[in-house]
Amino acid sequence: MLSTLLENQVKGGKWHSLIDKVYAPLNLYASACKVTEKRKAAGVDGQSCEAFAEHLLVETRNLSEEIRTQSYRPSAVRRVHIPKPGRPNETRPLGIPTVRDRVVQRAIVSVIEPILDYQFHERSFGFRHGRGAHDALRIVEQKLQEGYVYVVDADLKGYFDTIPKDRLMNLLKEHIADTRMLKLIQMFLDQNIMEELREWTPIAGVPQGAVLSPVLSNLYLNSLDHMVSDRGFEMVRYADDFVVLCRSESEAASALELIRVWVEAAGLTLHPTKTQIVDSRTKSFVFLGYSFREEKIYPRRESVAKIKARIVKLTARNRTDSIEEICKELTSVLRGWFHYFRHCRWTIFADLDTKIRVRLRRLLLRRHRNNPKGLTRKQRWPNDYFTKAGLFSLRTTHIRFGQSHQGTTN
Repeated sequence: MLSTLLENQVKGGKWHSLIDKVYAPLNLYASACKVTEKRKAAGVDGQSCEAFAEHLLVETRNLSEEIRTQSYRPSAVRRVHIPKPGRPNETRPLGIPTVRDRVVQRAIVSVIEPILDYQFHERSFGFRHGRGAHDALRIVEQKLQEGYVYVVDADLKGYFDTIPKDRLMNLLKEHIADTRMLKLIQMFLDQNIMEELREWTPIAGVPQGAVLSPVLSNLYLNSLDHMVSDRGFEMVRYADDFVVLCRSESEAASALELIRVWVEAAGLTLHPTKTQIVDSRTKSFVFLGYSFREEKIYPRRESVAKIKARIVKLTARNRTDSIEEICKELTSVLRGWFHYFRHCRWTIFADLDTKIRVRLRRLLLRRHRNNPKGLTRKQRWPNDYFTKAGLFSLRTTHIRFGQSHQGTTN
């Protein structure tokens, strides 16, 4: 498909025969393997990933026949509310489709993603193969160092829930002419939502949690990416989270006005209080969990509070596990946290290492009060003691990371 795109061999610039690729047994089987290996929650029918996987061939053959004969109908999406990261008092809705529907959506994505992704802007980093949050963060850091210190920090209010379905389908029709494929995608956009005993059909939006949503949400914002770039602005986007970096306040104001006009025309809404222009030399701004200020990068306060709370829980003084087992649990948590925040300023890692060792020494002191030599806690249990016990050191790992990526860390 990609070769055909690159050679401009698509008749009329649109794809006319795609549905047979969706219900191809191999595509559905591969899609089912990807869905079931994640072991996510069951949908409204109660079927688990494990139960689907037990009859994988039969299930995918049935799906293939239903799609081929146009008898397939998606089930309602089970809605739950989960806490927003770093905001324990706020929640966001999450849709949980049935396993069958997830498999079909994955099969659709495997067919339409090459067609659509080829059109996406290079500064769009969310939910795309070979791209990730750190790629977006590197661009932001680079532009700040180059003097783009005025930042348009934009926030789309309820983006996934407010995308106009008709306009989204019109965008799809610009690339896809297969009516059966379009009808299948439309059915997923029109899925009912089930929350407790209520069931309704949303008039707008794509369900958060649906396999199809990321690629469709990227498609809807793609024209914004290209328009802002064509006007000469430096925009970086990850899903619905984006910033525009400018050299002057007036340039930032122009960029924000351009975005306001586009957002209104697209049937979306900018958050009135969260959208702002920031001078990063005097005030911090947050992007993808990182806090930027004066070319220095830290984890956002909520992220630091969350990891500290986890450390406190894992190092409670009433724990009876061996110190090696506690260090093993800490290491598992710290490795993942460091992997995401590895580009931050070194001081945060040193501070957290110190906090962890202080708490571990308190725990050990409770167990070993007898101290005939009168040694301090640090003398009795030096840093090397915890290293030998298997504790992951954030600061040591950050130094090694910096040495292997000279010039990329603060």
